[in-house]
Amino acid sequence: MTRLRTKISAALGMALAVCMLVAAPADARRGGSFGSRGSRTYSAPAPTATAPGSTAPVQRSMTSPSATPGGAFAPQPGMPGYSGYQPGYGYGGGPFGRSPFGGFMGGLVAGGLIGGLFGHHWGGGWGGSGWGGGGGGLLTILIQLLVLFFIVSFVMRLIRRRSGYSAFEQPSYGGGPQPFGGAGAGFGGGPFGGTGFGGGPAAAPYVPTTGPSWETPITPQDQATFEGLLKEIQDAFGREDYAALREHCTPEIVSYLSEELSENATHGRRNEVSGTRLLQADVGEAWRENDVEYATASMRYESVDLMRDRTTGAVLSGDPDTPSQTTELWTFVRQIGGPWKLSAIQDAKG
Repeated sequence: MTRLRTKISAALGMALAVCMLVAAPADARRGGSFGSRGSRTYSAPAPTATAPGSTAPVQRSMTSPSATPGGAFAPQPGMPGYSGYQPGYGYGGGPFGRSPFGGFMGGLVAGGLIGGLFGHHWGGGWGGSGWGGGGGGLLTILIQLLVLFFIVSFVMRLIRRRSGYSAFEQPSYGGGPQPFGGAGAGFGGGPFGGTGFGGGPAAAPYVPTTGPSWETPITPQDQATFEGLLKEIQDAFGREDYAALREHCTPEIVSYLSEELSENATHGRRNEVSGTRLLQADVGEAWRENDVEYATASMRYESVDLMRDRTTGAVLSGDPDTPSQTTELWTFVRQIGGPWKLSAIQDAKG
């Protein structure tokens, strides 16, 4: 009987330990890139002065790669001609990173636990014979799992750094993949009120860019609209205002952001974003597909991005006194004569 109680206690202890590792606290912030850029969804965007480095194509999209051959028009959800696309490539179903103990590592840990419970063990034994080797065996198991956890976490961090993004670093919405984020002049050498897009009230007349990246004209009014959308979408995300998100974003983007908001609520968190301010911006690409226009803008901005406990209001991550900076590429879309809406977000590299 004593031996049975020892086995049961050991099993419960290990189950608790593994649950704590798998459910380790995570900064649930939006990361990576998602949405649609029409026929250019799976093409790298053009570099700009704001984001001069190489930026990877969209990683998660409802636009199928087979729907964009040779520049063919790929409609957005909610637009004419949209018939529904299968989910594209991304983070395995969500904008959040996964625990290091998912997939192969989860199987390894689970296999080790089951093997230990029935008398089979890694490296020849966990204290003699299965779980019955006494307290020393249990301590050995805990040490092995702890070491394994740190090794896997270290490797995952290296992989995320090399891939250029992390699901838990930088954007969440408002500062980062933290919320969506230097100083410098915007378009035309003089930004709105000293920051952001455009040349301000005294800006020179608009002159269309003749380079290949601008295939359709983008006016200072369009640029001002992009700056306004940055602030409005950030604020709407922080307020969890679904109606405002639907007004300013395509249905595809709304689905991804709603997924993140739902995940935060499920875990008792709230992503609070405030003080969004555009620091520098450039339109790197603008093009037309049938009766739909696209524009991809590189934007560097700052904001105060916090993760709070929904019940107590305690700050779980972020600094309420220090804005964070983020550089991202936002793609906007509109039907001719219609309003611009956000259709894709990409993390800028470099």
